[in-house]
Amino acid sequence: MMEARNARKVRKGVVVSDKMDKTVVVKVQSLKLHPRYQKFIKSTKSFKAHDENNECKVGDTVEIVETRPISKDKRWRVSKVLQHSIEAAAEE
Repeated sequence: MMEARNARKVRKGVVVSDKMDKTVVVKVQSLKLHPRYQKFIKSTKSFKAHDENNECKVGDTVEIVETRPISKDKRWRVSKVLQHSIEAAAEE
């Protein structure tokens, strides 16, 4: 059993930018229940994630894991590419 103290946050999202070197911007979507109206609201948040080998392209679905601060706003790293985008697959 994994200790709660060492558990790292894991998020799943879509790469929206890969213009930086070894960095991708991942948009993560979550559903939150409205306190009064009891309806689910979609909210999105962008995270800058470290991509060591520059393997992610725009449109890829990736899993990111929380890590130590790598730069000013990079606190996540890409753990694995879950699904490649159709455009990226067509280029190869």
